[in-house]
Amino acid sequence: MTKPISIPRPLVRVNQWTIFLSVILTWVTGQYGLIAIPLVANLLGVLTGFNPIMRFAKLFLTKDIKAYIPEDVGQQKFNATIACVCLAGGLVGFVLNISVLAYSFTFMVALASFIALLGFCIGCFLHFQLKQFQYRNSLKNS
Repeated sequence: MTKPISIPRPLVRVNQWTIFLSVILTWVTGQYGLIAIPLVANLLGVLTGFNPIMRFAKLFLTKDIKAYIPEDVGQQKFNATIACVCLAGGLVGFVLNISVLAYSFTFMVALASFIALLGFCIGCFLHFQLKQFQYRNSLKNS
């Protein structure tokens, strides 16, 4: 079975909304276990390629998968890795009752997911800058 090279944009958007809303609900309710939902889903996505949030949302797609704007799988794994680090940092902060850690990490991931929903992907920008750095560095070393 071949792995997909792209993910339909609506599935990515559902994942971004899940991250954003879980953080907001965590702040409002104090139930920090809510951020474990996108953390586990994105961690599974990074490690196994199976994100249960996206898989569930796929059931509601009305058009053929190829009809949607594609998002690169590699890019999404990079973004999901950053999200996992921030969500895990936030969860650890809440569990250990270190408010500065908890709110700093959850604020970063909530802001990044909200900005992505508005159309600018901070993770994509970071990924591009990293690739540019690696390319320039390879030119210097050759």
